[in-house]
Amino acid sequence: MLRSLIIAAALSLSAAAFAQTAPSASDIASYSGLHLAAHEGQVAEIESLIAAGEDPNMRDRSGRTPAHIAAFASHDGALTALATGGADMNALENRAYDVLTIAAVANDPELVSLAMELGNKPDLVTSVYDGTALIAAAHLGHHEVVARLIAGGAPLNHVNNLEWTALIEAVVLGDGGHDHIKTVEILVKAGADKSIPDRDGVTPLQHAQARGYEEMVLLLK
Repeated sequence: MLRSLIIAAALSLSAAAFAQTAPSASDIASYSGLHLAAHEGQVAEIESLIAAGEDPNMRDRSGRTPAHIAAFASHDGALTALATGGADMNALENRAYDVLTIAAVANDPELVSLAMELGNKPDLVTSVYDGTALIAAAHLGHHEVVARLIAGGAPLNHVNNLEWTALIEAVVLGDGGHDHIKTVEILVKAGADKSIPDRDGVTPLQHAQARGYEEMVLLLK
């Protein structure tokens, strides 16, 4: 248990170093072509540039494709135009994030559904933690996103390199409030394996009990 708490604290302290990074002002100022059109949501311009031969999978200095930029800017139409024009919907930027995980972290359910419809795989392993979009959403208590990812076929019991599942993250990294309780409820109802422990053998139920999260305890028993 102590080891898990130490890992949670370390993860919280280091999160900024490994978090998704949206384009900065200087990045945006440097953009042209498809990256700029994606940032601004210019669908017609995207279609014109691709028709003229511009590569829909070109990268900026942080490894972001125009599809990543469209996701950060939450431009559904731009993302659709890019995918239609040949953009790789499973591309990872330099921090190993895909469009789907960007949308999941942003708590953008509509973009999450769209990304999967356009071919972004919900079982793609992303981030330095070898996680998934579902784990990222569960961590943050984005329960509607969690529900959509599950409906789209996201793996319920993927274990990341911290040896945590989405269910464990919803308990260990959550605040025990409504959003994380709802996340746990959705995961449990969908059939997430409540018996999978962390690397110390501590189950989601035991983590919830240790934190005094009574509603989660009831869901996990």
